[in-house]
Amino acid sequence: MMRDRLRLIEQALTAWRPTTPDGHVRGHPAWHDLDPADRVAVHEAAEELRQMEAALDPDGLSTTGHAVLDRIRAEGRR
Repeated sequence: MMRDRLRLIEQALTAWRPTTPDGHVRGHPAWHDLDPADRVAVHEAAEELRQMEAALDPDGLSTTGHAVLDRIRAEGRR
């Protein structure tokens, strides 16, 4: 049980999110399987991770920041 919980937390911490065929971003499936306390823990850990990613990035962006900018740029090319 603990392994499953840790696996869900690790998955929910990634910047990847599924998208619908029309391009809308959905919540990570693992998020929906976490209890409220674990969701708070994931949120807090994600904030810390994104700050570390941004500190290491030459542009000062997290993986989430890069993903958002990539989507904006892709929309501009349509």
